[in-house]
Amino acid sequence: MFVHYSTETKWEEKTKMKHGKLLVAAMAGAAFTWGAIASMPAEAAVDGPKVTWKFNVWGKKRAFTADVEAWAKHVKDETNGKFKIKIFYGDQLGGKKQNLDNLKAGVFDAAKVCWSYHPGKNQSMTVLNLPFLPVKNFDVQRKVAEAIHKHPISSKEVKDKWNVFAFSSSQLPQYEFLGRGEVPTKLSAWKGMTVRSLGGLADAMRKLGSSISTMTATEVYQALDRGAADAVSFPSTYAHSAYKIDEVAEWFTSNLAPGTNDCPNVISYASWNKLPDQYKKLMNQAKEKGYAALKAAYSAKDKVNLPKWRKHLKEVSYTDAELAQFRKVGGQPVYDDWVNKNKDKFDSKALLDAVFAAAKSGS
Repeated sequence: MFVHYSTETKWEEKTKMKHGKLLVAAMAGAAFTWGAIASMPAEAAVDGPKVTWKFNVWGKKRAFTADVEAWAKHVKDETNGKFKIKIFYGDQLGGKKQNLDNLKAGVFDAAKVCWSYHPGKNQSMTVLNLPFLPVKNFDVQRKVAEAIHKHPISSKEVKDKWNVFAFSSSQLPQYEFLGRGEVPTKLSAWKGMTVRSLGGLADAMRKLGSSISTMTATEVYQALDRGAADAVSFPSTYAHSAYKIDEVAEWFTSNLAPGTNDCPNVISYASWNKLPDQYKKLMNQAKEKGYAALKAAYSAKDKVNLPKWRKHLKEVSYTDAELAQFRKVGGQPVYDDWVNKNKDKFDSKALLDAVFAAAKSGS
């Protein structure tokens, strides 16, 4: 029987055991080190000081706020949390009708502002609220809005009065109506109806003989439910759904498309000028992400809401001839009124021409 004896001495055995223990310890230490490294915060792509901006908006998180949500994520991710945009919903920092005043006072750094909520406080930007403007799609609408936001006449007015600038558009889709009671299957049926509408759309509806109510978005549900209004207008389907108007309505228009309202994201110059250049660059990158988020959010809501509405609401669709008549009654005459009303305050004709020029170049 052959028996193999180890030739290692006891000293050699002890040495091997010692080395083995050292190796295990080294491996454990390495694992701990790599684990610690992995758990450390990632190095910020953009370095800079700690900055927190306050952004004020009415209502709740919805498609309308998808752009600002995208901004907040982008600047936070790129700075590893050093630059934050904190969004205050539900008018927490002040009512929507006081957003311009509160921006100027420094209550917050930025906000959604609908020019129609501030009658008399700004006139030049309201050119974007005129009905039947030639904005046939999202991209053309953006080009038109930004052309006016940056125009010497309108940008100077909001800077001089409020020390703010319109950073980007919320791109509200074309408005449509939801209502109760008599269904306006003909344009003539709008005569005598009480409707909620704003800006140029309100002017167009007046031309049809409607009585106008300019209540804010958060007041609309109760007004329609209690009969204080016969019909209410909001952008496309998303806003009607966001404010649950479809729960109390009986009918909806699907192709009136009379116009929209400009509700840009407005930033205080005082806050903007304090940002380091690298953060300003981040904000301009975030702007593009915001537009993409809005486009996707509005489209997604239409795909969900329209099929649902068609199951329990009566759809009102007008003929091409009726729509052409509406544009004739509520289009050019409203443009003429707006130009005449403002011509002594600024070159209103030049601003209206700028809208059509931007729309043409963007088509």
